Formats: sequence, structure tokens, C-alpha cells
Amino acid sequence: MSVAALLELGYTVHAAASGEEALRLFESLGRIDMLFTDVVMAGMTGRQLADALRERAPGLRVLYTTGYTRNAVVHNNVLDPGVAFLPKPFSVAELASKMRDVLDA
Repeated sequence: MSVAALLELGYTVHAAASGEEALRLFESLGRIDMLFTDVVMAGMTGRQLADALRERAPGLRVLYTTGYTRNAVVHNNVLDPGVAFLPKPFSVAELASKMRDVLDA
């Protein structure tokens, strides 16, 4: 749903089924403007993926999503306070607004 919504909003999207695939994709592309990732993934967390990509691209903007509440992910040290976060479920309008906020930051 997110890929389709982002394409509909006019973004160029490179989807990856796992963190490892996202790392390989980044290596082949050379750069991306923003990472939109779920906090919970098999193999590595969204935070681990973002940290690995930020080693390669320090200014990378990141937007996290999850079905868990912000309190759950912050209080369990999954995400730091103040990171860009969009809780599931979200609408296309909410995704568009949050994407713009993160890209403009």
C-alpha cells in the first residue's frame, strides 16, 4: 500500500523486501534521498537499517512506521525521541504530509 501511495504522490520508489535487500539496493543506486522503513523487520530492525545507511550517507532522511505506538518503540529503546514517525494505520494524506515534513526538514 505504501509503495502504491508514494508512486501516486509522484515519488520515485525503490522497494526492498528486507533490510539486507535495501542495503544492496542502496549500493547499486549510490544514493537515495529518504528511507521510509518499518521499525520491525525480519533480519534487522528499521533502526539498524537506517544506522547502516547513514554510515554511507550521513545526511539521509528517515521516516519510520510501525503498528506499535510511539511510546512502545521509544520506551523500549527501539527509536530515539524526536525521530520522524508515522504510526500505522495511516492515510495517503497523512503519508504525504509526513513525507513532505521529513524532506523539508
